[in-house]
Amino acid sequence: MSTLRDLDGSDLVLGVATASFQIEGATSADGRGPSIWDTLCRRPGAIKDGSDGSTACGSYDRVDEDLDLIRDLGVEAYRFSIAWPRVQPDGRGEANAAGLDHYERVVDGCLARGIVPLPTLYHWDLPQPLEDDGGWPARATAQRLADYAGIVARRLGDRVTWWSTLNEPWCSAFLGYAAGIHAPGRQEPAAAFAAAHHLLLGHALAAEAVRAAAPAASVGIVLNLAPVWPEEDAAREAADYVDAIQNRLWLDALVDGSYPAILPALHDPALVRDGDLAAIAGSAAWLGINYYTPFRIGPAGEGAGSERVQSPRAYPGAPSLRFLPREPVTEMGWEVDASGLEEVLLTTSRRAPGLPLMVTENGSAYADATRSADGSAEDDDRIAYLRDHLAATRRARDAGADVRAYIAWTLLDNFEWAEGYTKKFGLVEVEAGTLRRIPKASYRYYAGLAGRAKR
Repeated sequence: MSTLRDLDGSDLVLGVATASFQIEGATSADGRGPSIWDTLCRRPGAIKDGSDGSTACGSYDRVDEDLDLIRDLGVEAYRFSIAWPRVQPDGRGEANAAGLDHYERVVDGCLARGIVPLPTLYHWDLPQPLEDDGGWPARATAQRLADYAGIVARRLGDRVTWWSTLNEPWCSAFLGYAAGIHAPGRQEPAAAFAAAHHLLLGHALAAEAVRAAAPAASVGIVLNLAPVWPEEDAAREAADYVDAIQNRLWLDALVDGSYPAILPALHDPALVRDGDLAAIAGSAAWLGINYYTPFRIGPAGEGAGSERVQSPRAYPGAPSLRFLPREPVTEMGWEVDASGLEEVLLTTSRRAPGLPLMVTENGSAYADATRSADGSAEDDDRIAYLRDHLAATRRARDAGADVRAYIAWTLLDNFEWAEGYTKKFGLVEVEAGTLRRIPKASYRYYAGLAGRAKR
């Protein structure tokens, strides 16, 4: 078992991340059941380019090839996710042996190469039968997550120390059930708030199940936090509401066992039962932070503003607002400002004292139009993004934030959710048709950083 000196805080560990639905493909192989993303991809207009995850990067059949890329990159940690529909095709009941075998190959392959595995149990691919039974707005789904977590931990807990339960529950709840942009594609604000609570409850139950199966496990949760900056006084109320849903909802529950007063739906005793918040408080041994961009908020009105940054529908009950990114922006329309990451790390370390932090995702989408003589991408814009955000992470550490790791998003260009294959975040290009892996200049740059970090 690797000890990941690594997460002892003595130095900043570098890693790279992926997610199961975005890279694996093989969506009907070896007993895998359908997920809510398989279903959404069949809905006309739901995915920008009309694509799906049936092939993705073909990583299900290329485990060794991709782990060799990570080994050659020289980083110490690999954050990946386990596909719930591979382990429990119906979201309940006995485990699918082939699914567990696959993730055992990933874990053992990491360890054989000196890479610390950092599995995430849930990165958005809910088994479709559970959505048919109500999805995350149904309380029973929280217990189903715990059952699944226990199955995985009993198989892998002797080799995995660091676990995360959920990736970005804000997205699952509010992009999935309020804005309807992500799976399952519903626009039901009350369901979104119910989903938020049950995701947190599910995290607490799953963390308990992992620790029961693997007492040495350190179980955390991954949140996508962002600084929320009002652009003028008229936007302060809207900015406060966005901050409540984006940041405080999750941190208040995990740290204090409370929900922001500004969110009345989360103070309904029919939803939040006695003992729920007590179970959630203190349930995370560490916090993962995914950061891409700050949110600049202006009041509703004509003029500049971008739905590409974020949909106002993802903040049900908010005063009218616009998102106002400043240049430069990435291909996603997201403002590039590394100071936002520094701010989030410092404010979170103060908000959650004693909890180690990891930057579990940070990266950028660019067109990769500039090519070298051998045809590989010369992505200087992505290199600059990595450089500046790593520097911001180190500044936060120097200022006292207990940040243990920086994990770049992502290893491979992949299926980028509702954007399909139109947005490229990878350090490695995946050639359409052949699925050949072609490292970019940013891969070589990051490898250089990882090599220096080990000296």
